[in-house]
Amino acid sequence: MNLVEQVRQRALEQPNRIAFHYKGKDITYGEFEQAVGQFASVIRHLNIQKGEHIALLLGNRPEFLISLYAAMRAGVTVIPINPIYTMDEITYIVNNGDVKAIIAEESFLKTIEKGIHAFPQVESYLICESSNKIEEKVSILSESVKEKVKLFNKELDSITTLFDCVEIDHEDTAVILYTSGTTGYPKGAMLSHKNLYSNARDVSNHFLMSSEDRVIATLPLFHVFGLTVVANAPLLKGANILIAPRFSPSEIYELAETQKATVFAGVPTMLNFLCQFKKGNPENFSYLRLAISGGAPLPISVLHSFEERFNIKVSEGYGLSEAAPVTCFNPLNRERKPGSIGMSIPNVENRVVDDQGNEVPIGEVGELVVRGPNVMKGYYKLPEETSNAIREGWLYTGDLARKDEDDYFYIVDRKKDLIIVGGYNVYPREVEEVLYSHPNVLESAVVGIPDPDFGETVYAYVTLKENTSTICELQQFCAKSLAKYKIPEVIEFIDRIPKNSTGKILKRELKEMEKTN
Repeated sequence: MNLVEQVRQRALEQPNRIAFHYKGKDITYGEFEQAVGQFASVIRHLNIQKGEHIALLLGNRPEFLISLYAAMRAGVTVIPINPIYTMDEITYIVNNGDVKAIIAEESFLKTIEKGIHAFPQVESYLICESSNKIEEKVSILSESVKEKVKLFNKELDSITTLFDCVEIDHEDTAVILYTSGTTGYPKGAMLSHKNLYSNARDVSNHFLMSSEDRVIATLPLFHVFGLTVVANAPLLKGANILIAPRFSPSEIYELAETQKATVFAGVPTMLNFLCQFKKGNPENFSYLRLAISGGAPLPISVLHSFEERFNIKVSEGYGLSEAAPVTCFNPLNRERKPGSIGMSIPNVENRVVDDQGNEVPIGEVGELVVRGPNVMKGYYKLPEETSNAIREGWLYTGDLARKDEDDYFYIVDRKKDLIIVGGYNVYPREVEEVLYSHPNVLESAVVGIPDPDFGETVYAYVTLKENTSTICELQQFCAKSLAKYKIPEVIEFIDRIPKNSTGKILKRELKEMEKTN
């Protein structure tokens, strides 16, 4: 069984039920199924074969899910990419991921014109129309670019014969999610059809989702948390997905009221902003039965504020891209423990182990490891990294945790130096490499510091070769290579970066310095 078959079944059973609500328009399951079949035919007409790769550079819109499910139906692997990434970031993923076609926002046309030579293996660009000037924008492109560009809806409308479905093995790769490592370039976590289906099934069952649910999808769909919790899981149950193009507290309040939303899922920053939005009326969320938090640790103060304001319990959980992503959530039918990531979801095992892989006693801290049908196949083209991450069937998360006597898990610290800004992962090494490339920077070290709005913010310590650079100059330099949320919010110039006897930078000491300052 896979997502494509299950969602097709929902469409056959309830073709007139609403699948998506987007910008005031409803799309039924029957219409979704029709569009998926049409776009799967488009994919084949572009000579993209089973096992080949396409990239999605799309925000939250129906075309994202149409493209995803059409590709899966055609046996094509999807690589979702954050559309606000810089050219450098996009180029690495597209080339490393062997992408043959890109489906992108209209705004991506400028990038194609400037950087088409950066993607030598990309044969086609399908642009999702957002304005009535799209034809004009395409007409002024150079001929070499224009011949590769096609319009999404125009191609969709040209199809008269629906693509049925290729034979899909449950171990075939459905998506590759690029997740940065602390040691260098992003790594592509390969998730199979089994990985996606099993996690969507188990999450939807855990949260008792049904066709009566109306789920707000403001989490980015290119992020695995959003993809599983507010898209795949609700679709399995025939629910209505309320697609929000972006997170705006005022728009979420309005969407919740007008569409009578029953489920909201977000990162802690979103929950916090909804609490702080004083113009919002909590009664707008009167139909809400469930609030879900993940993607970053949820401060207990935010949890209590949200529950008091909206009179609804928040279920906090844990996951990672390599596990499709969910491994734990606080249960609905048992005690909810603030500060805990909850218990293992159905069919997934979590353990806390020592450096030798032995389970540690209750209450003791060790590394969290995961086993289940949701654990990735491995990292794309990285067999050594795969064998380091998955040992004897267990995925080593790199996060330190403990378990209590009731089988609830708690994240104690991140073994890796990961920084989470508003639910987005920022890896210090990536930022440090950019800073190091500046001619006046001698050394740099990047840490995350607490931020009341975004959970954490990026803080960079820099030692200069000469006192000639300013903070603003370095931030502008970073903006050329890094997405906005990765740019250091604070840069502090220091004479010497602390290191141990082997030359390793002491980041804990840097964090203590920041607290002292």
